[in-house]
Amino acid sequence: MKAGNVKIEELNEDNWYDCCELELSENQVEYMEANAVSIAQSKFEPSLKPFAIYFEEKVVGFLMFNTLKEELDGYWVFRIMVDKNFQGQGIGKVATQLMISEMSKLPNAEKIVVGYHPDNKAAHHLYASLGFIDNGDRFGKEMAVIKHINLS
Repeated sequence: MKAGNVKIEELNEDNWYDCCELELSENQVEYMEANAVSIAQSKFEPSLKPFAIYFEEKVVGFLMFNTLKEELDGYWVFRIMVDKNFQGQGIGKVATQLMISEMSKLPNAEKIVVGYHPDNKAAHHLYASLGFIDNGDRFGKEMAVIKHINLS
């Protein structure tokens, strides 16, 4: 899927290693697993769908979501990150919108849920700007926010 200069493409033999080399900014490292760990997890949990995020044909980010419903009766976003050198350009927001569009095609997709550490202000701003709502759900150290999908 593509929007402007940003597209997401399912992980494959041409882009997986590029995703492994992406780096978070120093203040984000404590909030997220390395992409290599997420990619390995997707090989053992086939319901997880990993994607590379491209900006002008260059891999600049990684995202992954579950195709099975989980807690809160929703489909969960497992990872989304943009390399530290490409942050602040709106790439993450466009990629998240593309991901939401992709996830809304899943069976009975009524809710998309994402969990993140409450101190991760960048994540909070991103998800709030896309209509995710905090209903007070907490899972361990993470808060979970929900976006309701309009089914047609």
